[in-house]
Amino acid sequence: MIEFHQYKALTFDCYGTLIDWENGILGVLKPLLLAHNTNLNDAQILELFAELEADMEKGEYIKYREVLKRVVQKFGEQFGFEPTTDELNSLADSMQHWLPFPDTVEALKTLTSKFKLVILSNVDDDLFAFSAKHLEVEFDQIITAEQAKSYKPSLNNFRVAIERIDLPIEQILHVAASVYHDIVTAKSLGLSTVWVNRRADQKGVNSTRSSLSKSDLEVPDLKTLAALSSPK
Repeated sequence: MIEFHQYKALTFDCYGTLIDWENGILGVLKPLLLAHNTNLNDAQILELFAELEADMEKGEYIKYREVLKRVVQKFGEQFGFEPTTDELNSLADSMQHWLPFPDTVEALKTLTSKFKLVILSNVDDDLFAFSAKHLEVEFDQIITAEQAKSYKPSLNNFRVAIERIDLPIEQILHVAASVYHDIVTAKSLGLSTVWVNRRADQKGVNSTRSSLSKSDLEVPDLKTLAALSSPK
């Protein structure tokens, strides 16, 4: 079990950990595909999204808005249709409406009374600004892919965060839902990690590539993390 008293800062992945991005993705891609006579189930859409997103984030840095446009374009190429301009922009444009998981805000409010809270997210500054309004807490640091000019699981994003937080690595705890994007790299740098396994009771592939790594703690949601951090 993690000894929470040793940590002064919690770093959070945002989308999939704090914000329900799978419902956000499906809310756009499912009707878009149906409009082009393509009927995929949720797991198929999320699995293909994960593959395409990871491919778009490799190589020379491009903004996340462009990543999402290219993902939609690739869906079109794979299933034989040409997305309109509005459809190409639809994923990025929808992010302002993506909502936190039901437990997120209350848990963050509990945690912010004990720890510095830091965002470490694969997103553009302006897109996270929309999500920040929904999260209802003040973060001590916000580190985006746009600032780092790279995407997790790159070591660079975590190194930027560690430098900015300016605490011993032993006092930083990274919290994330994606083993592929977050847990593996954070562990490789010596960070303690919490895996928020929100799909523990669900079968099928989710919207991040699968990967094997052992976190220091696994929880089903942030409510559980908040409770564990302040035992009665």
